[in-house]
Amino acid sequence: MGNNIQRYAAGLLLIAAIGSAPARAQSSEQPLVLDTPGGPVAGTLQLPAAAARPQVALIIAGSGPTDRDGNNATIPGRNDSLKMLAAALADNGIATLRYDKRGIGASRAAAPDEAALRFETYVDDAAAWIGQLKADPRFASVAVIGHSEGSLIGMLAAQQAGAAAFVSIAGAGEGASTILRRQMAGKLPPDLGKENERILSALESGVIVDPVPPELAPLYRPSVQPYMISWFKYDPAQRIAELAMPVLVVQGNTDMQVQMRQANVLNAARPQSKLAIIPGMNHVLKHVPADPEKQAASYGDPSLPVSPLLVRAIVNFLQP
Repeated sequence: MGNNIQRYAAGLLLIAAIGSAPARAQSSEQPLVLDTPGGPVAGTLQLPAAAARPQVALIIAGSGPTDRDGNNATIPGRNDSLKMLAAALADNGIATLRYDKRGIGASRAAAPDEAALRFETYVDDAAAWIGQLKADPRFASVAVIGHSEGSLIGMLAAQQAGAAAFVSIAGAGEGASTILRRQMAGKLPPDLGKENERILSALESGVIVDPVPPELAPLYRPSVQPYMISWFKYDPAQRIAELAMPVLVVQGNTDMQVQMRQANVLNAARPQSKLAIIPGMNHVLKHVPADPEKQAASYGDPSLPVSPLLVRAIVNFLQP
């Protein structure tokens, strides 16, 4: 308990030292493409104005149909969180590359068949982006910023491709099956609860379950099970502990999707990491109180800026 309090206090001290960003000349955007055997993956390179060989950070979006700008196709409106983050980092002299994952936005044509998709597909794409950026003489070094599910993708890719630094924002510290099991607990009738546990346990062991009860098919349809098996085998705490580069773990304390405990798990797994707790920041990186109605509205409100405290935490980490 004492160590957790010390880490939390250290995070608050980091935030307390954060000031407002200085005004800079306007940054510029350029399209960039990653050519893969499955088709092109489209990205946007954001370049700071008048910066000679800046650092560049690869920004990896979260789960589901979330595009390079942080917008989810299943949610009305847009929040533009990752687009705003890229612009803010460019204002502070840090270049970024954000991209549409396979099957999303301009990378739609690169989507594999659902049954062929694996978690490693996303990791390999991110690692290839890192390699492409490392080979670009315009940049001094390459960091990785992973948001939500992009945190696990990012830490695996950062290790695979040798990134210079890693930032986790709202990333899980526990494995996906552990979190899913907790989320489903008590929400199903007893018979379906037993079926859910049977299927989860089988997938954790690498075994396909077919058929599945119709009520659980949207979550566990056979075509998506290979992806879940490939995802479940990764323990974020174990993987972050293996990283050799500097690590920053960031978590907003009004995030209603990812609990504070997840950041503490990651930070405890790698005690050398820096922990930044952002007061009032929610899952889409905006300052929103922990009120369900206001939280829901923020997911489709591009008028809300990303947290300046988040920006300063990342800048202070990447440019100490």
